[in-house]
Amino acid sequence: MKIAVLREQAAGERRVAATPETVKKFIGLGANLAVEQGAGESASIADTDYAGAGAAVGDRASVLKDADIILGVQGPAVESLSGFKSGALLVAGLNPFGERAQVDSYAAVGLEALAMEFMPRITRAQSMDILSSQSNLSGYKAVLDAAAEYGRAFPMMMTAAGTVSAARAFIMGVGVAGLQAIATARRLGAQVSATDVRSATKEQIMSLGAKPIFVENVAGIEGEGSGGYASEMSEEYQKAQAELVSSHIAKQDIVITTALIPGRPAPRLISDAQIATMRPGSVIVDLAVEQGGNVEGAVAGEVVVRHGVKIVGHRNVPSRLAADTSALYSRNLFNFLSAFWDGEKKAPVLPDDDEIVQGIRLTQGGKVVNARLLG
Repeated sequence: MKIAVLREQAAGERRVAATPETVKKFIGLGANLAVEQGAGESASIADTDYAGAGAAVGDRASVLKDADIILGVQGPAVESLSGFKSGALLVAGLNPFGERAQVDSYAAVGLEALAMEFMPRITRAQSMDILSSQSNLSGYKAVLDAAAEYGRAFPMMMTAAGTVSAARAFIMGVGVAGLQAIATARRLGAQVSATDVRSATKEQIMSLGAKPIFVENVAGIEGEGSGGYASEMSEEYQKAQAELVSSHIAKQDIVITTALIPGRPAPRLISDAQIATMRPGSVIVDLAVEQGGNVEGAVAGEVVVRHGVKIVGHRNVPSRLAADTSALYSRNLFNFLSAFWDGEKKAPVLPDDDEIVQGIRLTQGGKVVNARLLG
């Protein structure tokens, strides 16, 4: 069983799909590892580190030759792939909704494409969940990005020259990224509040020492979609939420938005009119900017200023902490493949009736087979 680890070719992608740690673990299962030259360079991993862990390091063609499994962070362009075995597994974050034509091309060349971001959010798959592992560090980095753009200190400081007031931070969307953003902003000394459409998150917010900001008296709306994700809300709820947020956001120094709905554009949480009520020098970080953005006027890849407020729209935030996100991501891939590893065959066996396999398998036998794409 030959496993190929590719160097990422997407612009700005600094992560890598395997580390020396996971290379050793795969070799321990009986696999052969081949790593493309420079694959880990931008994640602070040298080729010699991979070689020392037991991997063969070479050019892309030699790495892909006769590969049974191809590991990546983002889905590689089909034209950059050649020499792999028919029916080889491609395991990566494949953006199936956004890159549907590329998914079709994987089917056409005989790859069995497995989209790790489609991992079901069930107990036994928690250690395989790339969205959670990457979002955790995104939430942390979002607060650091806000602090870097904010022209004031986060904590209250009492000095001989007077007192510096603590920054007020508001986190919108309390998933994995939002929870980490709350914790990080609290550690930096900010006064933190947070909101979410899912009422069950109120206790989580309070447990981290933040103030929950929730719509009350709108009965029967929990906001809990399938798989633990947020769902789209009713017009009644959206109106009530907009009024609540408008009154609260005007008092905030830092706002971080994290709301995403799988397979759909990011919901709009902050309007231009609401931005205009914030005081000059405030900062908004939009973690959903690449999916259309939670914030009106946010621009992917840029920091823009509207009404004196900085709106931060960095692309691929996990890649901004490439060493740590690569370590977590590569463990997600190993945890997935090792869970299905057959010790005698020294290869993964993916049962057609398994919930995880059904969730992440996009293509098989030259066809697109994933129900979410076909539906």
